[in-house]
This record gives sequence, C-alpha cells and structure tokens, in this order.
Amino acid sequence: MFRLFKHYVPHAVVWLALIEFIALLGSAEGAWHIYAHFADFDAGDLGTRWLPLTTFALSNSLAMMATGMYGNEALRSMKFATARLLAAISLGVIFLAVVGFLLPTATLWRVNSLYAMGLAIAALFVIRLILTQSAGAEAFKRRILVLGAGSRAARLQSLAEMPGSGLEIAGFVAMSGSEKVVKGAVAREAIPNLSEHVVALGAGEVVMAMEERRNTLPLGDLLRVKTTGVHVNDIASFIERETGRVDLATTNPSALIFSDGFSAGQRISKVGKRVFDILASLIVLVVGLPLILLAGIAVKLDSKGPVLYRQSRVGLFGEPYDIYKIRSMRADAEAAGKAVWASENDPRITRVGNVIRKLRIDELPQLWCVLKGHMSFVGPRPERPCFVDELEEQLPYYAERHMVKPGLTGWAQINYPYGASVEDARAKLEYDLYYAKNYSPFLDLLILLQTVRVVLWPEGAR
Repeated sequence: MFRLFKHYVPHAVVWLALIEFIALLGSAEGAWHIYAHFADFDAGDLGTRWLPLTTFALSNSLAMMATGMYGNEALRSMKFATARLLAAISLGVIFLAVVGFLLPTATLWRVNSLYAMGLAIAALFVIRLILTQSAGAEAFKRRILVLGAGSRAARLQSLAEMPGSGLEIAGFVAMSGSEKVVKGAVAREAIPNLSEHVVALGAGEVVMAMEERRNTLPLGDLLRVKTTGVHVNDIASFIERETGRVDLATTNPSALIFSDGFSAGQRISKVGKRVFDILASLIVLVVGLPLILLAGIAVKLDSKGPVLYRQSRVGLFGEPYDIYKIRSMRADAEAAGKAVWASENDPRITRVGNVIRKLRIDELPQLWCVLKGHMSFVGPRPERPCFVDELEEQLPYYAERHMVKPGLTGWAQINYPYGASVEDARAKLEYDLYYAKNYSPFLDLLILLQTVRVVLWPEGAR
C-alpha cells in the first residue's frame, strides 16, 4: 500500500485513480479537437490549453473521491459505480461552473465542457467495466499469511470475510499448541522453512497475531521472511492500516507511545489548519446564511420553542465550551433533566428537524464556534460533559481524543453512523484515535470530500 501523508491507500486504487485522471485529461483534449473540427478553427498547441484541461480532470477526480468512487463497493459493483459516476460528473459540473465564474480562463468553454463530460462518462464507464469484468474484485485483494491461530488470528479471519474486504488469507500458522481457535491452521513444526512457505503461498505480507509474544517471537523466521521482500507487520498496525481505525482490542499503550503519529501540534500544520478554518467558516456562513434563516423559520412554524439552542460540550484538552445548533427536537426533549442518547427514529425529533438533521443544516450555526477557535472544520465529534465522564470510565484512551479540536465533520462521522450507545462510542473512538494519530492536511481534505458523500447519501444520520 502507498502511504500518502501518513494515510494508507491500496496500490491498485492509486493506479486506478491515475488511469482515470489520464482518461479525464484525454476526454478534455478530445472534446477540444471535436469542437475545433465543427467550428472550423485550428486546435493549436497542447501547451496553450494545459490549464483548462488540468482543471477539468482535477475537478472531476475530486468529485469522484467525494462521491465514493474509490470505496470498496464502487470498486466491486458496476451498478453502484455507474450511479456514483453520474453523481460525480454532476458534482464536477457544479464545481467547474464556480471555478469558471471566478477564473474564466482556467476552464473549458461551455460547449467544450459538454463534449468533455460526454467523453468522460463513456471513458470512465469503459474503464470500470473492464475492471469489474476482467480483473474483478481480485485486482484489489492482497494475500496475507497469519502467524497465530488464536482469538487474535480469528479477528483477522472475520475482517477478511467482511463484504468488500480487500484481504485474502493465504493460511494460518499455529505458533504454539495452545492456539486452537482457527480451524485448519498449520502447526509451525510442520513447516521446514517458513520463508519458503510464505513464497509458495504467494503471500505478500505476514501478520503476527500470536496470543503471547514473550519468548515465542520467531525472530529468525521473521528476518528470513523480511529478506525475501515480504512485508512483516503486527496485528495492531495491520488492522489500523486496513480499516482506518486504532483497534482497541489489539492496541496497548506502548504501541501508541512508540509508533509514528500524534504530531498534529506541529506549528505549520496547526497554523495552516486555523487559517483554513477561519476562511472556510466565513465563506460558508455568508453563503449558508439564507439557508439558516429559512431553516429557522421552518423550525419556528413547525414546533414551539427557540430556533437555536445552546449546549455545553467538551473541547480541546478537555475544556468545556458552548455549541449552537438549530433546534431539531422538541423543546421538552430532556424534560426529565437527564441527558439521553439520540436513537434511530428518535420520537423527540420534529418533522422539520428530521430534514435538517439529514442534510446537516442544523450544524451550520456551529461555524461560529469554528470562528471563535473552539472547534475546527475537521475533528472528533464534540460530546457532552456527562457522556464524556461516563465514557472515560468505560473506554480506554477516550481522553486522548481531546488532544485535537472537535470538528463539524470527522473521520468517525464519515465512517460510522451516529453513535447512540457505549458500543457505538467505542467504535467511533477507534476512528477518532486514528485521526489524532495520523493527522495531516491530506487526511483533512479526504474527510471534507467524503463529507459530500455523507450529505448526498445520509447513512446513519440521526
């Protein structure tokens, strides 16, 4: 896998994105020549139009990322990919229209753009069709050999069996007689040469998943495997890389302390993030003000109570602050005086509230908190103090999520539905720790793009 600014991306996905970017460039260039032919003028040198061609390709590539075109389901289902492709091209048209208004010379002419969109849809459809019909899902699968046959190894087996998994387990090696959870595992004593066994199975990576590593770590075997060019990894780092979350069941404090990560406090990144927060929140507040006013009027007409509500949340370093939201529940939602988790189909949500929650319109007033510096555009979801006290007692490392500013959107929000229990909070904590550990501007950009997907296809919004 490629590691882009601390975030891992499968090799096949990177190559596919590059091929499709070239296809978009080719579509824009082809459209230029088609228009030149019908309008009867000289197409000119390629160097004179590199900027509008690149703008077209880049805009649509970002739109494809935003609509989930490089997610597991889109890589394996032609029907799903086609639907997301049409949505991506539509989103690309909107983005190009905005760029064309601000920088007219940076985009294609409108007729050119129309031709280019048609060619792009055809080219991208053919690429995905070839991928799914010839290479199929196997093109994105990686074969691994698991050292261990206990409960930890069984976790990897479950991970590989999940729908859309990019893993294929070549085999399990029982490193001790006590590891008997995984059936069909080969005993280490039955393998004369582990490195040759790895090569014979065609495994590209070996994952250590032994139950007990003290005095049982096969250093000699692992060294020989490493020298054959096969990557060796431990289960905690492997699950983090494959799932985009820090697996609490296999992670210990030393792994977090000595691993690379938790560098969000670097001055350049911190200043850049703050500058982006200020500029982006100002722009969105100005553009979204009419939407806030319309939502406020609808809330007022739909139910009794204030339009906005204020609530205490826990922010950076555990410091409390107040957030502002458009009210989406009844005014007496917590009449009993006790905080209650929001649930699916929560009866306390009003008719208008149900709509503005799914579209995330109720979150817009929090931009004021971003301007004030209490929040960021991207970060862990801020929780109420009463829930934080409860979760810190039940979940390890929960306090560490407060080492970065809370955000309007985040890695957990785009990867997991709205939490309504301690178990949900545990799952979201694993994503939040991954974000805090692997923060980079690239990851923030990825989250912002994927937020578009969550808004367009509200999965799990409550």
